[in-house]
Amino acid sequence: MILIPLAKNIIIFNSLLFSWDKTFNNMPLTTDEIKQHLPGFSNELLQDIAKHGMIKEVPEGVEILKEGQYVKVIPIVLEGLVKVFTRVEEKELLLYYIGPAQSCIMSFSSGLSNVPSRIFAFTEDASLLLLLPTDKLSKWVKQYPSLNELYFQQYNLRYTEMLDTINSLLFDKMDQRLYNYLLEKSKLKGEKVLSLRHKQIAGELGTAREVVTRVMKRLEQEGKVRQLPEGIQII
Repeated sequence: MILIPLAKNIIIFNSLLFSWDKTFNNMPLTTDEIKQHLPGFSNELLQDIAKHGMIKEVPEGVEILKEGQYVKVIPIVLEGLVKVFTRVEEKELLLYYIGPAQSCIMSFSSGLSNVPSRIFAFTEDASLLLLLPTDKLSKWVKQYPSLNELYFQQYNLRYTEMLDTINSLLFDKMDQRLYNYLLEKSKLKGEKVLSLRHKQIAGELGTAREVVTRVMKRLEQEGKVRQLPEGIQII
């Protein structure tokens, strides 16, 4: 069993510089442990990641990427959930979520092209992130087919999701958009009762809080949801 000397670190992100506090908890990981999250990665790739990458534990609600930043590391989510969105005139539009064994293709594109980020990213849940340096990644995707395949799959997945988002914006009524949003959120988080505020939902759907409140009442009357003190229950 080969030890991979990656440190599992508790960090505080500085979103303006995309840097972190250097107080680490040194906890070496084995290749077997990494492969539980990324079974397709070869030992050779893991050795390179061990030498140049890092693992970070990030609390819920931390901004890990901001529009206009230059991207120096690309995250792969091992555990948790990261929300990726854009913002126009103080309104947010949800682009996609990054779950376990997935990465951020927008960061990948910006990092390899050395152009500023066009998106924001927040940890939706407490997350364990594997961070790959952009200055090594362009070589690795050519050298290791499994890494290249991961990002090819991410391009396909995010392109499909963004087409679905555009179609929903153009053709779906708000009640259907809201209900689909709640179903997807429940699936991603594995929860039947979602702790969400109407203002938060409105921000992610690019609409007004009053609209969400009105449509939520309609969904409740139709028996699709129940609004409880602890959150919104999907029925």
